[in-house]
Amino acid sequence: IRSAKNLIMTPHLGASTAEAQESVGIEIAEAIRDALLTGAIRNAVNMPNLDSKTLAAVGPYLSFGEQLGRFLSQAGPRRPEYLRIQYSGRIAEETTTPVTRAILKGFLEAVGGADVNVVNAPALAETLGMKLEEIKSTSGSDFAELVQVTTGCESNVSSVAGTFFGNKARIVMIDERHIETRPEGVVLLLENRDRPGIVGQVGSLMGTHGVNIAHMSLSRKEVGGKALTALNLDSKPSDALLSELLSDPDIYSAKVISL
Repeated sequence: IRSAKNLIMTPHLGASTAEAQESVGIEIAEAIRDALLTGAIRNAVNMPNLDSKTLAAVGPYLSFGEQLGRFLSQAGPRRPEYLRIQYSGRIAEETTTPVTRAILKGFLEAVGGADVNVVNAPALAETLGMKLEEIKSTSGSDFAELVQVTTGCESNVSSVAGTFFGNKARIVMIDERHIETRPEGVVLLLENRDRPGIVGQVGSLMGTHGVNIAHMSLSRKEVGGKALTALNLDSKPSDALLSELLSDPDIYSAKVISL
């Protein structure tokens, strides 16, 4: 048909009319307005749609997800092969892709810095050879809803999990140990032997170096065994303080996490 001498074929150019261009301009302006004012995302090239209803359900987990990812990137192994994100309870019933991207962004900031965002985070993870896995379960958790992030390799695995108590975000598990700490500011993680006096010793050292403890939480699996201590601090501990802590043979490790 295209070879017929009495036939002229042209592409459809309806989108190039003045009316169509005006409509597209208005639609783009409305989409930008919604993104800036409410956080809703629609018709973006490299992002899944996020309507106002979904945003209301998962919105609190966006910033919290970044904190969980940032926490795990500093607490876990340096060269992870995968990042597994598990959603349990009510949150598993929602569209969690925006939360997954937020977690991944926070996790990768240590690698890509300011260049990492929720759009390019999946591509950056793929470039680094890191596998991303998302798992959902509407039951089987001790909490009404829980987000657990796990990373590592075959010989070294680390995890962190968090939820909301009312409108307050809390980390409730670290490396499968039940503990409660606030996902904010400076967090000092200590692995130590569970023995009498170690809490007082840590507190005294903090006071000597002028570091105030805002919140402290302890976790142990057995009396006298390995315990986990999480401290929210008002300021970052110095290298001298960390050296003094680690000089005690009953303190096995000390990690400073900045959120």
